[in-house]
Amino acid sequence: QLVSIYASAYKMTGKDLYRQRIVETLDFIKKNLTNELGGFYSSLNADSEGEEGKFYVWHQNEIDSLLSPEEAEVFNEFYHVMETGNWEEEKNILFTREDMETYAQNSGKNAEEIQATLTSSKQKLFDARSQRIKPSLDDKVLTSWNALMLKGYADAFAALGEESYREAAVKNGNFILENMMDKDGRLDRNYKNGKTSINAFAVDYALTIQAFISLYQITFEESWLDEADKLTQYALAHFFDKKSGMFNYTSDLDKELIVRKVEITDGVIPGSNSIMAKNLFELGTLLYKEEYIEKAKQMLAGMEEKVHENGGSIFYTDWCSLYLDMLHPPYEVAIVGEDYAKKRDDLLKNYLPNALLLGGAQEGNLELLKDKLQEGETMIYVCMNKVCKLPVTEVEDALGLLE
Repeated sequence: QLVSIYASAYKMTGKDLYRQRIVETLDFIKKNLTNELGGFYSSLNADSEGEEGKFYVWHQNEIDSLLSPEEAEVFNEFYHVMETGNWEEEKNILFTREDMETYAQNSGKNAEEIQATLTSSKQKLFDARSQRIKPSLDDKVLTSWNALMLKGYADAFAALGEESYREAAVKNGNFILENMMDKDGRLDRNYKNGKTSINAFAVDYALTIQAFISLYQITFEESWLDEADKLTQYALAHFFDKKSGMFNYTSDLDKELIVRKVEITDGVIPGSNSIMAKNLFELGTLLYKEEYIEKAKQMLAGMEEKVHENGGSIFYTDWCSLYLDMLHPPYEVAIVGEDYAKKRDDLLKNYLPNALLLGGAQEGNLELLKDKLQEGETMIYVCMNKVCKLPVTEVEDALGLLE
């Protein structure tokens, strides 16, 4: 989720700090939390050698012994390293309150030289840290967490255009299809040692559908929308409660409970019902399924009183996001023609929170793309509620129509 936030922040501001955080985070994920099939492991233990954080923290004298005096001066100041420690037992957690440019300006030092010093210093510390005993790995692969990471990779590709990020997202999507999902759309929740277990919960379906919609946005491969639709149909059949108008957390195939939980608030992970409602709205728009949009509206209407009572608090953020989509319907941006991929990727680099992209070299099977192919041209159509403005050929002109 943080990668997705950094991606949006980078699109909005262009600040290199956000780009760095995306690159560093995904480099860590690739090296430490990705299996050979493209699945993402759950976590690394916080403890090593029976001590919390031991692998990650530093005494100042350790840093000073690894770096030159000039490097240590810059590094310790930038990352708030102290002889007495900034944590416990004279240990330091490396952190910074400002980006490198701001630090350079405040300290009167050359930004490029500081960047070079910090880069070389971090590599020296990384090499030294690699000799420590590493924390243990929780190698479970969870469907919902993988879907969140998949979306993170998709959003990172959209922001930075780094092809390896799109490849990682697609590989993880195929991992879910091949290992976690049955042909009828049923998901398992857990994968470990080549075997799956635990019938999936509503949150697994909600986040996987969301991830597959994101995959379509960065590939224009309609199969991802087909798979998202299959999952949606399965969730409606086995999780949806007509009486409450919401999705139960557990499937009707699971052991019967006295009371089936219905998750309506957002927490550290978004709530299953708010994400499902948004999925229904977006899939309904892309697939021309008005019944999905109506169901999303009904779900939102069922939450209106609770959201107003709580002033749209942090526990209802995704419901509020859907409410904005209802008030200000998203643009449908269709890109059709041989040069669709470049124009799509160029558009994706812009902050477009209120737009759904679709298209391809041909019109394909989506209703929204019908009659939009013009021979010898790649056209961009900016539409809303299925009504389109005059098409344009340049990304800059399309962005002007989106303002």
